[in-house]
Amino acid sequence: MKATTRSGLVLAALSLAATLAMAGDQTHVGPGNGAAAVLASKSPVVSSARTFLTMQANKLQDQTLREQTLDALNNPNTCIKHRANLDANARQAILQQLLNAGLVDPNDANTFPGGLITGVYPPVLNDNSACPQLPMPFYAAPGSTYHGHHSYPGGLPVHESNNDTADVHLADEYRQVYGYSGGAATAALNGFPTINQHLFDLTDNQIASQQQEIYIDQDIIVGAPLWHDWAKPIVMQWFADGSEFQELNFGGNGVTDNYGQAGNSKTGGHHIMSIAESMARGLSPAFVIAQASAHSNPTSGNEYKVVNWLHAAAIMAQIDPVAKGYLYVDSQNNLRLPPLRKLGDVNMNAAGQTNALVEYELHNLSDADFTFSGPAINMVEEVLTVLAPQFGYDPNDLPSYQTKFRNPVFSYNTAERLQIIYTEKGNDGIKAELTKMKNLGLI
Repeated sequence: MKATTRSGLVLAALSLAATLAMAGDQTHVGPGNGAAAVLASKSPVVSSARTFLTMQANKLQDQTLREQTLDALNNPNTCIKHRANLDANARQAILQQLLNAGLVDPNDANTFPGGLITGVYPPVLNDNSACPQLPMPFYAAPGSTYHGHHSYPGGLPVHESNNDTADVHLADEYRQVYGYSGGAATAALNGFPTINQHLFDLTDNQIASQQQEIYIDQDIIVGAPLWHDWAKPIVMQWFADGSEFQELNFGGNGVTDNYGQAGNSKTGGHHIMSIAESMARGLSPAFVIAQASAHSNPTSGNEYKVVNWLHAAAIMAQIDPVAKGYLYVDSQNNLRLPPLRKLGDVNMNAAGQTNALVEYELHNLSDADFTFSGPAINMVEEVLTVLAPQFGYDPNDLPSYQTKFRNPVFSYNTAERLQIIYTEKGNDGIKAELTKMKNLGLI
């Protein structure tokens, strides 16, 4: 009981510290970004995630998509295209456009550190230039805000590796269940579909050869998860004490976002900035809409959310989303998802339906890892506060605890792995992993 009470008090202190940190100076590049990059670069799981993401990007068949993705992930000097040549006045004008369109909540102006302009345009390197650059390497970023899923240096590539694997497997699942007619072996069934019981015994090339059965764009399946969280190095920067910047939620006013009716489409700013970057780099409508569907499926009454995110991103990218094919205007003069491929053969909007491609839904499903990863990190944080004193760390000494103990433990082990170990072996299982790190001089 004493341990439980102590960990609860410590986590309360951590939460308070995080709250205070969120009120810190976010108008300058995070002072802890460099240390986070050093830690992430030494982690085997983060390094392997970087290799995996590069391998996946190299599989992309479309040359523009492949080149842009590899540049965005691996080029340390990659340019943030949607911020090129924007001075302070231009950024302020774009923020005003977002406010006028109801895509930023004006009530957040007095609560977000640095105000709305800092939330929509966090500090980056070489700002106001033709080639603004990420404030830290892609691989150094966390997967979410502090105490959230994958919130440690290198959590972003680990998170994206999981999501990319999930999206590929989901597409294979759909091909296995809905997209196979068995060929000559089932001629007696007159070409009707059967469940392919041998799909997972096939090579990638053999699986791809089944694409003529049903069309699922593999470039979207592989590429969308690589782009979805790309802007997290911009938004989720590191303070010197190992905590993170606060993130502004926008993409709606949070009240009347559903075509003027009650609805809330506010979401993490990283999501909209990533979409803006994809648009600025000229990626296709089907790809970008699938990317935008990560935070919500566009069906079941949620189309307005994806539409608002695309609209906000287009304003930031300074493009016309209708002219570029990312949105279209319906008979009621509302922005809607466009009827891509053959969706326009029937007027789906007139029938009360959304113009949805299967890739949108699959990408949305693939981003569901947070349902486990979020609770996992919170549970393991509880355990770490109990075990930390045995390894020479005081959880109340937050700068030391976070930078020298908590963050390294997660960067090397992942919270998900530690939580699973804990469920089987309890404190002793976590202690064994910590002892291994201690013996190697990592903590």
